[in-house]
Amino acid sequence: MSTPVVELRGVRHAYPDGHVALDGADLHIHPGERVALLGPNGAGKTTLVLHLNGILTPASGTVAVSGLPVVREHLLEVRRRVGIVFQDPDDQLFMTSVAQDVAFGPRNLGLGEDEVRRRVDDALAAVGMSEVADRPPHHLSFGQKRRVAVATVLAMQPEILVLDEPSSNLDPASRRELAEIVDGLAITVLMVTHDLPYALQLCERSVVLSQGRVVADGATRELLSDEGLMREHRLELPYGFDPRSVPGRERR
Repeated sequence: MSTPVVELRGVRHAYPDGHVALDGADLHIHPGERVALLGPNGAGKTTLVLHLNGILTPASGTVAVSGLPVVREHLLEVRRRVGIVFQDPDDQLFMTSVAQDVAFGPRNLGLGEDEVRRRVDDALAAVGMSEVADRPPHHLSFGQKRRVAVATVLAMQPEILVLDEPSSNLDPASRRELAEIVDGLAITVLMVTHDLPYALQLCERSVVLSQGRVVADGATRELLSDEGLMREHRLELPYGFDPRSVPGRERR
């Protein structure tokens, strides 16, 4: 069995007000997997993601990325390996042009300009945004901004791409375009989402987090078809959507 790209063991995290957001969470993601992290509001999903690159640290338990413990002395390398695309693309786009935003991370790695340009070109091509390289990010549509935010992460050549609510605020066409982009990437993916049909479309495996613990882990279609599990953990499919009647992503 390969070394997990992400491994959490018994992770517990409490905020200063005493709220326990993670209460012994366990998770493993192996190379090439596409995993959806599901759960109601307040389940601990965002808290878990922020442990993957050391923004938060556990009160107890361990977090490792490709076997490397997520601790202070490894943070630079861990943050290169874990690429997080946050829900609001404006949190990641702050330079005067798209190309400069995508180049920001590789330049901070100390790479030469030829390599930086190659990474910028490759990342923008991967998300279909090459034609906007010279435009200011604030002139883009929301869907375009989200694709550029993905490019800023891909330019770092991470081992895992973490997407926080990637379909939120997207119109149907932008939602479809982003799904096609993500599905075409040869990279391990962890997707945090309330969009259950999107999870079925893009992730063959899903993990349900509730009250800071992993309460279910299995094939996405099977979990979404478990009415008792869905009801118990406040997960609801869109009206009329039957996960057993539509195609989903299969293991590759």
